[in-house]
Amino acid sequence: MIPMNLINTFILPAVAASLLTATTAQAGDIVNVYSARKEALIKPLLDEFSATTGIKVNLITGKADALLKRLQVEGSATPADLFITVDVGRLHRAKEAGVLKPVSLPSLEKRIPKALRDSESYWYGLTLRARPIIYAKNRVNPDELSTYEALADAKWKGRICLRSSQSVYNQSLVAATIDAIGAEATQDWMASMINNLAKAPSGGDTDQLKAVSAGVCDVTIANTYYLARLINSSKEAEQSVASQLAVFWPNQLGQGALGRGAHFNVSGAGFTKYGKHPKQAQILLEYLVSATAQAWYAEINNEYPVVAGVEVSEALKGFGVYKMDPIDLETLGENNRQAVQLMDRAGWR
Repeated sequence: MIPMNLINTFILPAVAASLLTATTAQAGDIVNVYSARKEALIKPLLDEFSATTGIKVNLITGKADALLKRLQVEGSATPADLFITVDVGRLHRAKEAGVLKPVSLPSLEKRIPKALRDSESYWYGLTLRARPIIYAKNRVNPDELSTYEALADAKWKGRICLRSSQSVYNQSLVAATIDAIGAEATQDWMASMINNLAKAPSGGDTDQLKAVSAGVCDVTIANTYYLARLINSSKEAEQSVASQLAVFWPNQLGQGALGRGAHFNVSGAGFTKYGKHPKQAQILLEYLVSATAQAWYAEINNEYPVVAGVEVSEALKGFGVYKMDPIDLETLGENNRQAVQLMDRAGWR
């Protein structure tokens, strides 16, 4: 029999230390994610990641600007390891705010094209999001369409619907246009296009699609996954809206800016500056660009994969083939401030 004093002096502390080590190891097998993507659009994928790797994901979702502010306020006390958001404009803001840290990962650099990630490794693109022209099939002949810039033509007077200039998606489109044709020409284009509006900008992309379907306007500019959601909806009214619309890929022909290709953006992620679980965060980020995760995004969210060779959804296949603007997407973030200024001067409210 072991004497009680020996138990108290040596064995119990050893057992306690062993339990503490085990608990610490388990506590370290987590990754904390701040995501501006809605929970339904990412949590199933994170759950699958946890089931596959045994790494628990603590997910906090919210508006992109609110989460960025939270990271700034929390500083070194933040629990977040990864910041996931949509649009390069927001990724660039996070970089400029000093809440991200550069992490160069050959595994990601090999899979993600250079144009779809930050040149200093502050963020990596996860999915591609196309923003082409969408038109009413029964009122617009696609031969009438050509480029984003051509929407400034007088023939579109009273026929265009757009989201407001507060939309970061529109800000990034303008940022890309600045790179393509210059600031002055971009402002002139916007001023004329805004003069062609059927109504004052309001609502989101889905609202613009419904307005086109209802005959309020004939064309809009919107992200394709919004149309795909309507196509795949279980609601007959939404399917009816989608049935009246078609995608036109602008800037596909010609040389230079006119043939640069359609505007694309990304959802993406970056490592937070004060993340406590960098290894787990890396494993998660590598998982998000795996063929499995990319296929899930393509099928469920109807976004285009950033990784070559992954199948897109049937809805996206139905939108046809396209040429994408090859611009390095970090340029969109760099031009964001100027884009907002020019939108204001052009009267895009």
